Parts: sequence; structure tokens; C-alpha cells
Amino acid sequence: MKQIQAWIEVQTHPDGLPSQFRYRERTYVIAQVIDAWKYGGRWWLRETPRRCYRVQAGPLLAELHAEDVPGGQWWLAAVQD
Repeated sequence: MKQIQAWIEVQTHPDGLPSQFRYRERTYVIAQVIDAWKYGGRWWLRETPRRCYRVQAGPLLAELHAEDVPGGQWWLAAVQD
């Protein structure tokens, strides 16, 4: 997977799972959440815990991360097309 690490805008379902995201002026509709996990962060670097998702959006396989705090920022961690 190619590392991206870019802030993105994400729409979610009522259960909190991502439904679509916008990257480089393009909207990607998520067809399937393949995997979901929590990452606690490196406490010694004061990283915020995050929720991580591997998703399928058309031909694009993407890894999305969200800060695990109210109103937390989303970013596109990596892609494979």
C-alpha cells in the first residue's frame, strides 16, 4: 500500500462506520468496510488513540484513520489501486 497521510472529509453511517470520503476533489463511495481496529497510539509521544478502517471504494482499497475523540479528524493513511 502507498502511504498518503492526508486529511480528508468523511461521511459516516449512524453506527459511525465510514460511508464515503473526499480526497483530491473526488468523492469515493465506500462499498465495504473490510476490517476495523483500534490503535492506542504511542503514549510516550502523546499520540491520540484512533479508529482505523480498511475499506473498498470501487477499485480503490484504502486505509482510513480517525482520532478517537469527539469531533476527531479523519485522514487517508494509505491506498492501493
